[in-house]
Amino acid sequence: MATIHATPDENDPRHHTAKIEDMLNGVIAHAREDVSKVEDPHARALFETTAEVLTGLVKAYEHFDQRSEKAWR
Repeated sequence: MATIHATPDENDPRHHTAKIEDMLNGVIAHAREDVSKVEDPHARALFETTAEVLTGLVKAYEHFDQRSEKAWR
């Protein structure tokens, strides 16, 4: 059986963090769009909270990529 090796991009965590950041940004945009589509104030708060929490997570990914926080150095 042949050994399958990962491509260099797959070994680079930035390859993966960029993909995840894109997905998170998509969910953030979707949640914010949905705020205006519903009248239920609890649902609106949930969607806005979702966007805010995920924005913080995107920031953590950015800090990881930039090694700008002590924890990621």
